[in-house]
Amino acid sequence: MNTIPARLDHLVLATPDLMATVADFTRRTGVAPAPGGVHVGLGTRNFLVALGGSGYLEIIGPDPEQPAPEGPRPFSVDALSVPRTVTWAISPPDLDAAVATARTRGYDPGDIHPMSRRTPDGTLLEWRLTDGDTQHPSGLVPFLIDWGTARHPSASGLPATPLLALSATAPDPDEIRHLLAALDTELPVTEGPLGLTFTVDTPRGPVTFT
Repeated sequence: MNTIPARLDHLVLATPDLMATVADFTRRTGVAPAPGGVHVGLGTRNFLVALGGSGYLEIIGPDPEQPAPEGPRPFSVDALSVPRTVTWAISPPDLDAAVATARTRGYDPGDIHPMSRRTPDGTLLEWRLTDGDTQHPSGLVPFLIDWGTARHPSASGLPATPLLALSATAPDPDEIRHLLAALDTELPVTEGPLGLTFTVDTPRGPVTFT
């Protein structure tokens, strides 16, 4: 099996301390992530690294320049004590059709919601993604995203660490594989504690993150 899923859009590395995690990534890889933007009202911001092709890594954490949001921050960053690869996303050719098909196969990836953020140069990026309580809580089953007419983050001249491998562990790998099939994607899953692991190629050699 290919260890890089088809239609991979991005990986999400969430952290309770964004700048510390960005510094650690830079130290380990020799590549400094680029500022992505601010999620206004959600209390987070991100930094980005290209993974090759149309894939990228999102490092996301609390934004100290924003007031605390009314609800929980995205990707449960408030509950984290250490950085963790929490989930991943795929970009199907037709987001609405992919959601409908998954539901007929017994998996509801969640409703589709509009999202946006401002880039450092002030450009407004708008996209749609699946988000809701029906998504699998493990994070091993990807959410779905559609960038529409927006410029994809990977096309923004990001610093790059090409993705070499992506894999997961789960107590019940067959359950995860069944849900991945409902989304027409795949990911190497072996038995073990819940977790996502990825390896990137860097000027300092391959580096693995969990």
